[in-house]
Amino acid sequence: MRIGELSKRTGVSPRSLRYCEEQGLLTSSRSGAGQRHYSDAEVQRLSLIRQLFDAGLSSQMIATVLPCVDIPDDLGVAEETFTAMMRQRDRIDADIAHLIETREALDGNYG
Repeated sequence: MRIGELSKRTGVSPRSLRYCEEQGLLTSSRSGAGQRHYSDAEVQRLSLIRQLFDAGLSSQMIATVLPCVDIPDDLGVAEETFTAMMRQRDRIDADIAHLIETREALDGNYG
């Protein structure tokens, strides 16, 4: 299907679809005229990508997670993904701690 049809079927704008493809999250083939063509499988993949974006993951982190979907029985891929997710979790924990410190500083100075 062409990009317009994928957009209509998923509710994702063509611009966002191009972005996902640039980030390596979606794949397409090209016609002789250079038009993108997507398989039906990309509809389901895009649904997962949207869920991951909605959960707050970056496109880079999603690109790290997707190989687990593509190759579910590869333990090496699963371990790499788990390690990357733990680093992401540690970063989020550090961000939360910093925000709490900032809030406490504001409460102490202005509360």
